[in-house]
Amino acid sequence: MPHETKTKQNTLPAGDPTQRGQSPASLLVQEYQRWQALFQAQPALTQRFYEVQAQALADALIQPMSSARFAFPERVVLSVSSEGKVGSIATIPQTEREQLVGGLRERLSRATLGVVLRQRLDELEASRNKGLSTGAGLLRFATAGHLVHERLPSGRVVTYLTAEGEEIPSIPAEAKAEAASAIIATTDAIAEEDTEDMDGARGELLVPYVPAARRFFLPQWVAFDEQDHLLVNSVNEAEASIVSMQRYLKILHASVALAPYMVADEIYQRKRYGMLGQLINQGRALARYETGEIIATIWRRAAAHDLNRGLSLSLPFFDDQDLEVKSHDFDVIPAGRVMFVPGFVVLAARREQAKVDQDTRLSRSTRMHLYNELQMLASTFEPSSK
Repeated sequence: MPHETKTKQNTLPAGDPTQRGQSPASLLVQEYQRWQALFQAQPALTQRFYEVQAQALADALIQPMSSARFAFPERVVLSVSSEGKVGSIATIPQTEREQLVGGLRERLSRATLGVVLRQRLDELEASRNKGLSTGAGLLRFATAGHLVHERLPSGRVVTYLTAEGEEIPSIPAEAKAEAASAIIATTDAIAEEDTEDMDGARGELLVPYVPAARRFFLPQWVAFDEQDHLLVNSVNEAEASIVSMQRYLKILHASVALAPYMVADEIYQRKRYGMLGQLINQGRALARYETGEIIATIWRRAAAHDLNRGLSLSLPFFDDQDLEVKSHDFDVIPAGRVMFVPGFVVLAARREQAKVDQDTRLSRSTRMHLYNELQMLASTFEPSSK
């Protein structure tokens, strides 16, 4: 797409992205397609040069580092027509080809490298030198694309369902019927050939996963089945899986923070959909599992008469906005010499349900998730349940 198009778009008034009847989403798609076409119009050596720089910057962003260096090629193609015809070529000034971002000042101000890099690229793209401006835009595109395409494993083709009252799909759809075996239990791991690789560049892979795990995007990070049964050896392993999924999404978010138009990238959309649903599903399962452990501990300590001096609980729950496990703290029995009665737990849980139902700091789906955990706590200590 011609360079003049970029200049025209950049002159749109700030705060009015829907000029000429275009939605913000369509503008992001156009911006992504423009940079994609321009990057592909660069000579092969220039593309490889940018890929090397993008790899180094991605390393610095992920680790993260306090500073990073990058460089620009000598020349860049400034434009490409809709028919793929390459336009003019500009030279990047020698004095601007080597760049350094971050350092002591940024460490003192506690600015992250991601923020500093975005600011520096913004400054370079605003340069009057067309070669430098275009070169900075190409580096932004290459780095954001590298984070999405190269730094994250591809997953399976999955479909998630949305539970009633929720907005984010997180329940894996039923898998296609598979032939059952008389010698394979539902909890056994099965070696299979993963032929549903998204990028088609990872090759063949034999992976042993139980059927419950194979319904998710990345089975290697699935720690619970649909009944909240632990599929790994310990809770610590389950927590490590949650951390891995959080890191996966953090890298995707870093890509979009660097180049917002990456939301139009098909691979980004697939990876975000697959991992977001899996993380929410498994995060909630971990919270419910730990809630069950808390309930078992209360019964055990009550039997040993070890709860007659007060009881406070930190009930874990998964916040689907911050994408992390948090705790809801409340008192069941005030500190003092009060004999433990299961009904106290029921009363406290009902009281907290009323509070959670009105807590607008949490999303509606998170409130439902925490409300159900409190219901699980209350129903367990109901006299009829005992």
